[in-house]
Amino acid sequence: MNEIFLDTETTGLSPNDGDRILEIACIETKDLIPTKKIFHKLINPERKVSQEAFKVHGFSNDFLQDKQKFKEIADELLEFIDGKKLIIHNAPFDIGFLNSELKKINKKVLDIKKVDDTLSLARSKFPASSNSLDNLCKRFNIDISRRTKHNALLDCELLREVYINLVGQKEPSLSFSANYNPEENKISVKSSRNREKIVIEIDPEEIKKHNNFLKSNLKKNFF
Repeated sequence: MNEIFLDTETTGLSPNDGDRILEIACIETKDLIPTKKIFHKLINPERKVSQEAFKVHGFSNDFLQDKQKFKEIADELLEFIDGKKLIIHNAPFDIGFLNSELKKINKKVLDIKKVDDTLSLARSKFPASSNSLDNLCKRFNIDISRRTKHNALLDCELLREVYINLVGQKEPSLSFSANYNPEENKISVKSSRNREKIVIEIDPEEIKKHNNFLKSNLKKNFF
């Protein structure tokens, strides 16, 4: 199964207060390796962006005015994430907004129980720490110098690196010719027996010298 790292930016903090999605990004991976398939949309939220939200992401009402509305990109989004594992940081926030938008256009909502929430995972591993995306990046020495403003696409890229560290997996890049046996919990590496053998004949004089050496030295007590 492929994975989808998903993030949104919004006009405010709560869909219950009428806030809407204004940016959504998804990065697809297979075994956590990017497939180069990306879904990224800026959206006209059909309402004003709060000053607090503007300070976070920098998207103004004027800038978003000519962008597509959520109902115009919904089918493409649902097709992109269909049948794939969703990985989201603070999933209740993003899923809450997505389901609010989907309900508005009579689309089937997403099941949050099928989402991997990296915030919950981080809290279980580091219960006494702040587990914001920024702080997790700092914990794992992930470069966040580009993150001057919140941006859904960049956050998806950072989240992938954070998730790899949270689950304790090395950055995936190479596959090795090894067979993993889950029952024995060990790795057995294939080896080839068809190696070319090179036979070197020993000079008879060398054999004679070696035998004389053994006869004379084995009688000695080296201890």
